[in-house]
Amino acid sequence: MSQSNTLRLSVLASALIMSMGATAAENVAPDTESSATIEQITIFGSRNPINTVPGSAHVISATEIETFKYTDIMRTLASIPGVYIQEEDGYGLRPNLGMRGTGQNRSEKITIMEDGVLAAPAPYASPAAYYFPTSGRMQSVEILKGSSTVKYGPRTTGGVVNMVSREIPDADLAGKVDLSAGQDGFAKLHAYAGGQGERIGAVAEVYRYQADGFRDINGVGGNTGFVKNDALAKVSFKTDESAKYQQVVELKLKYADEVSNETYMGLTDEDFNATPFMRYSASQKDQMTTEHKQIQLNHVIEFNDDLVLSTTGYYNHFHRNWYKAYNVDGSSLSSGGIQTAADFDKGLITDAIEVGVKANNRDYLSQGIQTELNYYLDNHELAFGVRYHEDEMDRYQWADKYQLDASQVMTLTSSGIPGTDSNRIDSAQAWAFFVQDRITLGDFALTAGIRYEDVTTNRLDWGKANPGRDGNADKDVTNSFDAVLPSLSATYQINDALIVLAGVQKGFSPAAPGNADGQEEESWNYEAGVRFNQNAFTSEAIVFLGDYSNMHGNCTAAQGCDDNNIGNQYNAGEVDVSGLELSLGYEFNQTGDISVPVKLAYTYTSAEFGSDFSSDFESWDDVKKGDSLTYLPDNQLYISAGVQAESWQVTLAGRYTSEMRTKAGQGEIPADELIDAKTIFDLSARYFINDASELYLNVDNLFDETYMTTRVHGSVFSGKPQSATLGYSYKF
Repeated sequence: MSQSNTLRLSVLASALIMSMGATAAENVAPDTESSATIEQITIFGSRNPINTVPGSAHVISATEIETFKYTDIMRTLASIPGVYIQEEDGYGLRPNLGMRGTGQNRSEKITIMEDGVLAAPAPYASPAAYYFPTSGRMQSVEILKGSSTVKYGPRTTGGVVNMVSREIPDADLAGKVDLSAGQDGFAKLHAYAGGQGERIGAVAEVYRYQADGFRDINGVGGNTGFVKNDALAKVSFKTDESAKYQQVVELKLKYADEVSNETYMGLTDEDFNATPFMRYSASQKDQMTTEHKQIQLNHVIEFNDDLVLSTTGYYNHFHRNWYKAYNVDGSSLSSGGIQTAADFDKGLITDAIEVGVKANNRDYLSQGIQTELNYYLDNHELAFGVRYHEDEMDRYQWADKYQLDASQVMTLTSSGIPGTDSNRIDSAQAWAFFVQDRITLGDFALTAGIRYEDVTTNRLDWGKANPGRDGNADKDVTNSFDAVLPSLSATYQINDALIVLAGVQKGFSPAAPGNADGQEEESWNYEAGVRFNQNAFTSEAIVFLGDYSNMHGNCTAAQGCDDNNIGNQYNAGEVDVSGLELSLGYEFNQTGDISVPVKLAYTYTSAEFGSDFSSDFESWDDVKKGDSLTYLPDNQLYISAGVQAESWQVTLAGRYTSEMRTKAGQGEIPADELIDAKTIFDLSARYFINDASELYLNVDNLFDETYMTTRVHGSVFSGKPQSATLGYSYKF
């Protein structure tokens, strides 16, 4: 990133800090009883209650998170309609999430935030999220879809997931220690402690979890699991009650690292059917290492009860190196390498073979400053926002060569020189502005908004022959574009229990530096539905329609892309997406000693290409009008039922996913492009020793279903088998 851009961001950050100091110095007699909060880092709050949102809105509360204590965000989000999950490693280390037909690959088509800040390593320049916040340490998760997402970007088509981290406890001292252990070497330590004083509050949190993995490397064994550490610290300062303006400043520091022995080398169909949890010996060196650092500074000032300004400065640095097999005996994984690895392990190839292992080494930077002014005037709720953002991805990669001999041991024969493989920097600068007004007229509420994005992207590519990056880059491509994104939505309160809602918005995703045509993703999105909540019964039904004039496809190894195309972005033109989201909840006998809470979430989706075209993007290939999109099930169903008393609770949750295709097409799905339908059940059992202590048992995949998750590089990956975990939790 250029020095001028870094200097500009530093000046903005300095201005933020100086303004906080200047306003905090004004102390006069108190004239208000309000106090500043950090509610502004959340989507929903006292000023924006979830029941009145003119679109699909859900919160997974701390109570719900505690039920299963998932470490996998995809299992956590399975209860939300309109959200698609595509498993990969079995532990949710690199989630694949989508909404309303956007596609799930590396969660690249939706906006992921933590505490109101973009969480992807480079959300504009390289949207595929190879980093994801550790979901197990989150206090709650917010999900918003539809026209209300105009405040959040850059991707406004599908929806938003905002993960809310640990708040500073509202007590002198409070905390928790949670320990668990389970099958396949799984272990978890989660602990936090903190408190709030008269003006200063703080909290520190540590989350570590690990596993040996549920797959076995043929011939050599070894660990196929992971170790992940995540640490968080927050400190806040608030003004005295005598201050003219109530203010809060909060500093958040976060660090995470990971070592995971993961691979893109799946199994042939024959081997999957025989030994679904095996890995080929050619994958024995595959390992990813990551490190993530974050600094976030929040400032909230209440000028009065009706005028609040919140500002956030943020810095994120992420490093990853996925060292993984990319060809076997001269063939890429997608073009015969997988079959060669399978034949070698079966003894059909007796001579030693060569395995190429590439260091997919990348550094990411994401930083910016954003501010929002909320003004509540009579029947208007006005919001004005601006964000300046910079991000980049620096690819500096190399490839090594190994000999795999008859003993199934890999020996290094040639070390690559760093920078002699992919050697480029993709970067982006973006200004975003929005205005939104919610007008209340009796039982009728109208929300109108507009978002403006001004983006400049750049790709500098020095090529494989210039690892020192001497002189000018071989390729220097800059692309600038902007977008005006209006939205309009309405709600009508028919009675205390029933709300009717409808909305329309223009959806957008920026063109990445790897988009040869520099063409943004654009769509018009419509929704209409009802929300009925009465006593212990909650429900929401929404139909949605997405009319794309252009849809993006981002080429990643996770989709089995050819190695030479990774990082490119492709355009599909017109796509039509429609569907239904339904959620129901009820708690039987909630006044007695025993209660039975039940929940249902259902999603129907239809998504088709609107024209004929050919693409180098492997998942699309030769597309005909009417072909269905890939990795998108027509039907998803989630049902959970629990029985709870004062000292215990048992909950069973099941999720059904209909069959999916891995290549665009229509009609009957060919066997080698099919992901079969599956139904997976999870169990949670909790015993409350007292108000502070709890014993719990969780079982993922209760009935030990063997199922397919992906067909990356034409090979098959299995989902996680039955896995039981026993734990103890203590709160103080």
